[in-house]
Amino acid sequence: MLINIEDLRQRARRRLPKAVFEYVESGAEDGYTLNANRRGFERYLFRARSLVDVSARDQSTTVLGQKLSTPLILGPTGLAGLLAPWGEVLAAKAAASRGSLFTLSTMSICTIEEVAAAAPPPLWFQLYVWKDRGITRSLVERARAAGYHALCLTVDVPEMGNRELDRRNGFSVPPRLTFTNVLDIFRHLGWVLRMSSSPRATFGNFIDTGSLAKKDAVSVAGFTNRQFDPSISWKDLEWLRSIWPGPVVLKGISCAEDARLAVEHGVEALIVSNHGGRQLDFLPAAIDVLPEVVDAVQGRAEVILDGGIRRGSDVVKAIALGARACMIGRPFLYGLAANGQAGVELTLDILSKEIDRTLALIGRPRLSELDRSALRMDLLPSTTEPRAPALRVLDGAA
Repeated sequence: MLINIEDLRQRARRRLPKAVFEYVESGAEDGYTLNANRRGFERYLFRARSLVDVSARDQSTTVLGQKLSTPLILGPTGLAGLLAPWGEVLAAKAAASRGSLFTLSTMSICTIEEVAAAAPPPLWFQLYVWKDRGITRSLVERARAAGYHALCLTVDVPEMGNRELDRRNGFSVPPRLTFTNVLDIFRHLGWVLRMSSSPRATFGNFIDTGSLAKKDAVSVAGFTNRQFDPSISWKDLEWLRSIWPGPVVLKGISCAEDARLAVEHGVEALIVSNHGGRQLDFLPAAIDVLPEVVDAVQGRAEVILDGGIRRGSDVVKAIALGARACMIGRPFLYGLAANGQAGVELTLDILSKEIDRTLALIGRPRLSELDRSALRMDLLPSTTEPRAPALRVLDGAA
Protein backbone atom coordinates (compact mmCIF):
# COMPACT_ATOMS: atom_id res chain seq x y z
CA MET A 1 0.00 0.00 0.00
CA LEU A 2 1.37 3.39 -1.02
CA ILE A 3 0.32 5.90 1.61
CA ASN A 4 3.36 8.14 2.06
CA ILE A 5 6.53 9.23 0.27
CA GLU A 6 8.62 6.56 1.97
CA ASP A 7 6.33 3.88 0.49
CA LEU A 8 6.97 5.32 -2.97
CA ARG A 9 10.68 5.39 -2.24
CA GLN A 10 10.72 1.71 -1.35
CA ARG A 11 8.73 0.84 -4.48
CA ALA A 12 11.21 2.84 -6.59
CA ARG A 13 14.12 1.07 -4.94
CA ARG A 14 12.72 -2.32 -5.90
CA ARG A 15 11.96 -1.33 -9.49
CA LEU A 16 15.21 0.41 -10.41
CA PRO A 17 18.70 -0.97 -10.97
CA LYS A 18 21.02 -0.12 -8.10
CA ALA A 19 23.10 2.42 -10.03
CA VAL A 20 20.01 4.31 -11.21
CA PHE A 21 18.39 4.36 -7.78
CA GLU A 22 21.60 5.50 -6.12
CA TYR A 23 22.00 8.25 -8.72
CA VAL A 24 18.67 9.62 -7.49
CA GLU A 25 19.22 8.92 -3.83
CA SER A 26 22.78 9.74 -2.95
CA GLY A 27 24.53 12.96 -2.04
CA ALA A 28 28.03 14.34 -2.02
CA GLU A 29 30.84 12.78 -0.01
CA ASP A 30 29.77 11.87 3.57
CA GLY A 31 26.12 12.79 3.09
CA TYR A 32 26.05 15.34 5.92
CA THR A 33 24.12 17.97 3.96
CA LEU A 34 21.83 15.34 2.48
CA ASN A 35 20.82 14.19 5.95
CA ALA A 36 20.79 17.72 7.38
CA ASN A 37 18.03 18.68 4.95
CA ARG A 38 15.73 16.18 6.63
CA ARG A 39 16.88 16.78 10.19
CA GLY A 40 16.41 20.51 9.81
CA PHE A 41 12.64 20.22 9.77
CA GLU A 42 12.72 18.45 13.13
CA ARG A 43 13.96 21.63 14.79
CA TYR A 44 10.74 23.53 14.06
CA LEU A 45 7.62 22.67 16.06
CA PHE A 46 4.08 23.88 15.49
CA ARG A 47 2.05 26.22 17.69
CA ALA A 48 -1.45 24.84 17.20
CA ARG A 49 -4.52 26.99 17.79
CA SER A 50 -7.82 25.45 18.91
CA LEU A 51 -11.49 26.29 18.35
CA VAL A 52 -10.79 27.77 14.93
CA ASP A 53 -13.25 27.16 12.11
CA VAL A 54 -11.22 25.05 9.68
CA SER A 55 -14.14 23.62 7.71
CA ALA A 56 -13.02 25.41 4.52
CA ARG A 57 -9.31 25.16 3.79
CA ASP A 58 -7.26 26.65 0.97
CA GLN A 59 -3.65 25.80 0.11
CA SER A 60 -3.51 27.67 -3.18
CA THR A 61 -0.81 30.23 -3.86
CA THR A 62 0.72 32.20 -6.71
CA VAL A 63 4.28 31.95 -7.97
CA LEU A 64 5.49 34.57 -10.46
CA GLY A 65 1.89 35.44 -11.19
CA GLN A 66 0.86 31.84 -11.89
CA LYS A 67 -1.84 30.43 -9.61
CA LEU A 68 -1.08 27.00 -8.15
CA SER A 69 -3.60 24.76 -6.44
CA THR A 70 -0.90 23.60 -4.06
CA PRO A 71 2.45 25.20 -3.08
CA LEU A 72 4.44 22.44 -4.77
CA ILE A 73 6.76 22.77 -7.76
CA LEU A 74 8.43 19.82 -9.44
CA GLY A 75 12.08 20.77 -9.43
CA PRO A 76 14.62 20.23 -12.21
CA THR A 77 16.10 16.75 -11.96
CA GLY A 78 18.55 15.47 -14.53
CA LEU A 79 17.83 12.21 -16.35
CA ALA A 80 14.30 11.73 -15.02
CA GLY A 81 13.68 9.85 -18.24
CA LEU A 82 15.85 7.00 -16.96
CA LEU A 83 13.25 6.21 -14.30
CA ALA A 84 10.37 5.77 -16.73
CA PRO A 85 10.02 6.12 -20.51
CA TRP A 86 9.28 9.75 -21.42
CA GLY A 87 9.78 10.52 -17.74
CA GLU A 88 9.97 14.30 -18.02
CA VAL A 89 6.84 14.41 -20.18
CA LEU A 90 4.94 12.24 -17.68
CA ALA A 91 6.03 14.38 -14.75
CA ALA A 92 5.06 17.60 -16.52
CA LYS A 93 1.62 16.22 -17.34
CA ALA A 94 1.17 15.07 -13.75
CA ALA A 95 2.06 18.52 -12.43
CA ALA A 96 -0.47 20.17 -14.73
CA SER A 97 -3.19 17.72 -13.70
CA ARG A 98 -2.72 18.65 -10.04
CA GLY A 99 -2.40 22.42 -10.42
CA SER A 100 1.33 22.41 -9.84
CA LEU A 101 4.11 23.29 -12.27
CA PHE A 102 7.08 21.43 -13.73
CA THR A 103 10.67 22.61 -14.17
CA LEU A 104 12.58 20.92 -16.99
CA SER A 105 16.26 20.27 -16.40
CA THR A 106 18.90 21.17 -18.95
CA MET A 107 20.13 17.60 -18.40
CA SER A 108 16.82 15.96 -19.32
CA ILE A 109 16.31 13.00 -21.60
CA CYS A 110 13.18 14.44 -23.21
CA THR A 111 13.87 17.66 -25.06
CA ILE A 112 12.65 21.18 -24.42
CA GLU A 113 10.28 20.89 -27.36
CA GLU A 114 8.94 17.42 -26.51
CA VAL A 115 7.89 18.45 -23.02
CA ALA A 116 6.30 21.71 -24.15
CA ALA A 117 4.35 19.94 -26.90
CA ALA A 118 2.96 17.30 -24.54
CA ALA A 119 2.23 19.21 -21.34
CA PRO A 120 0.18 22.36 -20.76
CA PRO A 121 1.71 25.45 -19.15
CA PRO A 122 3.03 26.72 -16.88
CA LEU A 123 6.48 25.27 -17.43
CA TRP A 124 9.88 26.50 -16.24
CA PHE A 125 13.21 25.74 -17.85
CA GLN A 126 16.30 25.22 -15.72
CA LEU A 127 19.58 26.40 -17.25
CA TYR A 128 23.25 25.69 -16.71
CA VAL A 129 25.60 28.16 -18.37
CA TRP A 130 27.84 26.27 -20.79
CA LYS A 131 31.42 27.16 -21.70
CA ASP A 132 30.13 27.50 -25.24
CA ARG A 133 27.86 30.52 -24.89
CA GLY A 134 26.42 29.73 -28.30
CA ILE A 135 24.92 26.51 -26.90
CA THR A 136 23.66 28.41 -23.86
CA ARG A 137 22.00 31.01 -26.06
CA SER A 138 20.44 28.27 -28.17
CA LEU A 139 18.92 26.60 -25.10
CA VAL A 140 17.44 29.89 -23.91
CA GLU A 141 16.03 30.69 -27.34
CA ARG A 142 14.52 27.21 -27.64
CA ALA A 143 12.84 27.55 -24.24
CA ARG A 144 11.50 30.96 -25.22
CA ALA A 145 10.16 29.68 -28.55
CA ALA A 146 8.53 26.70 -26.82
CA GLY A 147 6.62 28.94 -24.41
CA TYR A 148 8.36 28.33 -21.09
CA HIS A 149 7.29 30.90 -18.51
CA ALA A 150 10.44 31.33 -16.40
CA LEU A 151 14.15 30.71 -16.70
CA CYS A 152 15.58 28.96 -13.64
CA LEU A 153 19.35 29.49 -13.51
CA THR A 154 21.23 27.05 -11.28
CA VAL A 155 24.13 28.88 -9.63
CA ASP A 156 25.71 26.31 -7.29
CA VAL A 157 27.46 24.07 -9.82
CA PRO A 158 30.73 25.62 -10.99
CA GLU A 159 31.67 21.96 -11.19
CA MET A 160 30.03 18.72 -10.17
CA GLY A 161 30.06 17.72 -6.53
CA ASN A 162 31.94 14.62 -5.41
CA ARG A 163 29.19 11.99 -5.76
CA GLU A 164 31.14 8.94 -4.79
CA LEU A 165 28.38 6.38 -5.30
CA ASP A 166 28.03 7.38 -8.96
CA ARG A 167 31.76 6.94 -9.36
CA ARG A 168 31.76 3.53 -7.66
CA ASN A 169 28.82 2.42 -9.77
CA GLY A 170 30.38 3.69 -12.99
CA PHE A 171 27.12 5.49 -13.66
CA SER A 172 26.95 6.61 -17.26
CA VAL A 173 24.52 7.83 -19.89
CA PRO A 174 23.26 5.71 -21.44
CA PRO A 175 23.74 3.03 -18.75
CA ARG A 176 26.16 0.36 -19.87
CA LEU A 177 26.63 -3.25 -18.88
CA THR A 178 29.75 -3.95 -16.86
CA PHE A 179 31.07 -6.96 -15.00
CA THR A 180 29.86 -5.49 -11.70
CA ASN A 181 26.33 -4.47 -12.73
CA VAL A 182 25.24 -7.11 -15.24
CA LEU A 183 23.54 -9.30 -12.64
CA ASP A 184 21.71 -6.34 -11.10
CA ILE A 185 20.50 -5.18 -14.52
CA PHE A 186 19.09 -8.61 -15.31
CA ARG A 187 17.35 -8.68 -11.95
CA HIS A 188 15.44 -5.63 -13.15
CA LEU A 189 14.22 -6.86 -16.52
CA GLY A 190 10.96 -4.98 -16.02
CA TRP A 191 12.92 -1.73 -16.07
CA VAL A 192 14.88 -2.89 -19.12
CA LEU A 193 11.66 -3.70 -20.97
CA ARG A 194 10.03 -0.43 -19.98
CA MET A 195 13.05 1.57 -21.08
CA SER A 196 13.07 -0.17 -24.45
CA SER A 197 10.15 2.09 -25.37
CA SER A 198 12.03 5.24 -24.36
CA PRO A 199 12.96 7.67 -27.15
CA ARG A 200 16.61 7.72 -26.06
CA ALA A 201 18.82 7.27 -23.01
CA THR A 202 21.06 10.29 -23.19
CA PHE A 203 20.95 14.06 -22.72
CA GLY A 204 18.26 14.89 -25.24
CA ASN A 205 18.90 18.61 -25.47
CA PHE A 206 22.47 18.12 -26.72
CA ILE A 207 22.25 15.41 -29.36
CA ASP A 208 22.34 17.94 -32.19
CA THR A 209 24.85 20.37 -30.68
CA GLY A 210 28.03 18.39 -31.19
CA SER A 211 28.49 18.12 -27.41
CA LEU A 212 27.31 14.53 -27.31
CA ALA A 213 27.07 11.72 -29.81
CA LYS A 214 23.76 9.90 -29.63
CA LYS A 215 25.17 6.47 -28.85
CA ASP A 216 28.19 7.41 -26.76
CA ALA A 217 28.26 6.22 -23.16
CA VAL A 218 29.60 9.04 -20.99
CA SER A 219 29.94 9.47 -17.26
CA VAL A 220 27.59 12.13 -15.94
CA ALA A 221 30.36 13.82 -13.97
CA GLY A 222 32.75 13.73 -16.91
CA PHE A 223 30.26 15.18 -19.37
CA THR A 224 29.09 17.98 -17.10
CA ASN A 225 32.54 19.01 -15.90
CA ARG A 226 33.63 19.35 -19.53
CA GLN A 227 30.67 21.62 -20.27
CA PHE A 228 29.97 23.69 -17.12
CA ASP A 229 31.69 27.07 -16.97
CA PRO A 230 33.27 27.81 -13.57
CA SER A 231 33.83 31.44 -14.62
CA ILE A 232 30.12 32.28 -14.48
CA SER A 233 29.43 35.47 -12.52
CA TRP A 234 26.83 38.19 -12.03
CA LYS A 235 27.75 39.70 -15.40
CA ASP A 236 26.43 36.53 -17.06
CA LEU A 237 23.10 37.14 -15.39
CA GLU A 238 22.98 40.51 -17.13
CA TRP A 239 23.71 38.79 -20.45
CA LEU A 240 20.93 36.27 -19.87
CA ARG A 241 18.54 39.13 -19.14
CA SER A 242 19.34 40.51 -22.57
CA ILE A 243 18.22 37.33 -24.35
CA TRP A 244 15.39 36.17 -22.03
CA PRO A 245 12.33 38.43 -21.70
CA GLY A 246 10.53 36.54 -18.92
CA PRO A 247 11.06 36.07 -15.18
CA VAL A 248 14.44 34.84 -13.97
CA VAL A 249 14.75 32.53 -10.97
CA LEU A 250 18.08 31.77 -9.25
CA LYS A 251 18.40 28.27 -7.80
CA GLY A 252 21.11 27.52 -5.27
CA ILE A 253 21.05 30.59 -3.02
CA SER A 254 22.34 29.77 0.47
CA CYS A 255 23.23 33.08 2.14
CA ALA A 256 21.84 36.56 2.66
CA GLU A 257 24.64 38.29 0.74
CA ASP A 258 23.79 36.50 -2.51
CA ALA A 259 20.08 37.03 -1.92
CA ARG A 260 20.59 40.79 -1.71
CA LEU A 261 22.77 40.79 -4.84
CA ALA A 262 20.13 38.82 -6.71
CA VAL A 263 17.48 41.38 -5.82
CA GLU A 264 19.79 44.19 -6.92
CA HIS A 265 20.09 42.43 -10.28
CA GLY A 266 16.31 42.32 -10.66
CA VAL A 267 15.80 38.60 -10.10
CA GLU A 268 12.12 37.84 -9.55
CA ALA A 269 12.48 34.69 -7.43
CA LEU A 270 15.14 32.86 -5.43
CA ILE A 271 15.32 29.19 -4.60
CA VAL A 272 17.00 28.45 -1.29
CA SER A 273 18.78 25.21 -2.09
CA ASN A 274 21.93 23.19 -1.50
CA HIS A 275 21.21 21.02 -4.54
CA GLY A 276 19.66 18.31 -2.39
CA GLY A 277 23.01 17.70 -0.69
CA ARG A 278 24.57 16.68 -4.01
CA GLN A 279 27.13 19.46 -4.35
CA LEU A 280 29.04 20.84 -1.36
CA ASP A 281 28.92 18.69 1.76
CA PHE A 282 28.66 20.37 5.18
CA LEU A 283 26.28 23.10 4.17
CA PRO A 284 23.42 23.83 6.58
CA ALA A 285 19.94 22.47 6.00
CA ALA A 286 18.00 24.46 3.41
CA ILE A 287 15.19 25.10 5.91
CA ASP A 288 17.67 26.67 8.34
CA VAL A 289 18.92 29.11 5.68
CA LEU A 290 15.40 30.07 4.59
CA PRO A 291 14.68 32.74 7.27
CA GLU A 292 18.00 34.46 6.55
CA VAL A 293 17.19 34.74 2.84
CA VAL A 294 13.57 35.81 3.42
CA ASP A 295 14.72 38.59 5.75
CA ALA A 296 17.41 39.69 3.28
CA VAL A 297 15.07 40.14 0.29
CA GLN A 298 12.36 41.90 2.33
CA GLY A 299 9.60 40.97 -0.09
CA ARG A 300 11.42 42.25 -3.17
CA ALA A 301 11.57 38.73 -4.64
CA GLU A 302 9.63 35.55 -4.09
CA VAL A 303 11.45 32.86 -2.12
CA ILE A 304 11.08 29.13 -2.74
CA LEU A 305 12.50 26.34 -0.60
CA ASP A 306 14.16 23.29 -2.13
CA GLY A 307 15.56 20.42 -0.10
CA GLY A 308 14.40 17.68 2.23
CA ILE A 309 10.63 17.82 1.71
CA ARG A 310 9.06 14.45 2.54
CA ARG A 311 5.86 15.45 4.34
CA GLY A 312 3.16 18.04 3.85
CA SER A 313 4.01 19.32 7.32
CA ASP A 314 7.48 20.18 5.98
CA VAL A 315 5.85 22.39 3.36
CA VAL A 316 3.69 24.13 5.97
CA LYS A 317 6.80 24.88 8.06
CA ALA A 318 8.57 26.36 5.04
CA ILE A 319 5.61 28.57 4.15
CA ALA A 320 5.38 29.75 7.76
CA LEU A 321 9.05 30.76 7.58
CA GLY A 322 8.40 32.89 4.50
CA ALA A 323 8.61 30.63 1.45
CA ARG A 324 6.08 31.18 -1.32
CA ALA A 325 6.24 27.52 -2.37
CA CYS A 326 8.45 24.44 -2.14
CA MET A 327 10.29 22.48 -4.80
CA ILE A 328 10.41 18.72 -4.63
CA GLY A 329 12.89 16.49 -6.45
CA ARG A 330 13.41 13.01 -5.05
CA PRO A 331 9.76 12.59 -3.92
CA PHE A 332 8.35 12.95 -7.41
CA LEU A 333 11.15 10.82 -8.87
CA TYR A 334 10.16 8.04 -6.46
CA GLY A 335 6.61 8.34 -7.76
CA LEU A 336 7.78 8.37 -11.37
CA ALA A 337 9.80 5.19 -10.87
CA ALA A 338 6.98 3.55 -8.92
CA ASN A 339 4.19 4.13 -11.43
CA GLY A 340 4.93 6.68 -14.13
CA GLN A 341 2.58 9.66 -14.42
CA ALA A 342 0.13 8.14 -11.94
CA GLY A 343 2.96 7.79 -9.44
CA VAL A 344 3.88 11.48 -9.74
CA GLU A 345 0.22 12.39 -9.34
CA LEU A 346 0.11 10.22 -6.23
CA THR A 347 3.18 12.02 -4.86
CA LEU A 348 1.42 15.36 -5.25
CA ASP A 349 -1.83 13.96 -3.82
CA ILE A 350 -0.07 12.59 -0.73
CA LEU A 351 1.73 15.84 0.01
CA SER A 352 -1.33 17.98 -0.73
CA LYS A 353 -3.49 15.95 1.63
CA GLU A 354 -0.85 16.18 4.33
CA ILE A 355 -0.68 19.96 3.85
CA ASP A 356 -4.46 20.18 4.14
CA ARG A 357 -4.53 18.06 7.29
CA THR A 358 -1.73 20.04 8.90
CA LEU A 359 -3.49 23.35 8.22
CA ALA A 360 -6.61 21.98 9.91
CA LEU A 361 -4.78 20.65 12.94
CA ILE A 362 -2.80 23.84 13.63
CA GLY A 363 -5.86 26.05 13.19
CA ARG A 364 -4.68 27.89 10.08
CA PRO A 365 -7.27 27.08 7.38
CA ARG A 366 -5.61 29.14 4.65
CA LEU A 367 -2.03 28.96 3.49
CA SER A 368 -2.01 32.75 3.28
CA GLU A 369 -2.49 32.95 7.06
CA LEU A 370 0.79 31.23 7.83
CA ASP A 371 3.61 33.19 9.38
CA ARG A 372 6.29 32.53 11.97
CA SER A 373 3.75 32.66 14.77
CA ALA A 374 2.60 29.22 13.56
CA LEU A 375 5.91 27.75 14.73
CA ARG A 376 7.85 27.49 17.94
CA MET A 377 11.12 29.16 17.16
CA ASP A 378 12.90 27.83 20.26
CA LEU A 379 14.58 24.99 18.48
CA LEU A 380 14.96 21.47 19.76
CA PRO A 381 18.42 20.34 20.85
CA SER A 382 20.58 19.53 17.86
CA THR A 383 20.15 16.05 16.42
CA THR A 384 23.40 16.27 14.50
CA GLU A 385 24.96 12.84 14.15
CA PRO A 386 28.61 11.90 13.71
CA ARG A 387 29.91 11.92 10.17
CA ALA A 388 28.57 8.88 8.32
CA PRO A 389 29.63 7.19 5.10
CA ALA A 390 27.55 8.24 2.09
CA LEU A 391 26.14 4.74 1.75
CA ARG A 392 24.37 5.13 5.05
CA VAL A 393 21.90 7.64 3.65
CA LEU A 394 20.35 4.84 1.62
CA ASP A 395 19.06 3.17 4.77
CA GLY A 396 16.47 5.83 5.54
CA ALA A 397 14.32 8.48 3.92
CA ALA A 398 17.17 10.79 3.04
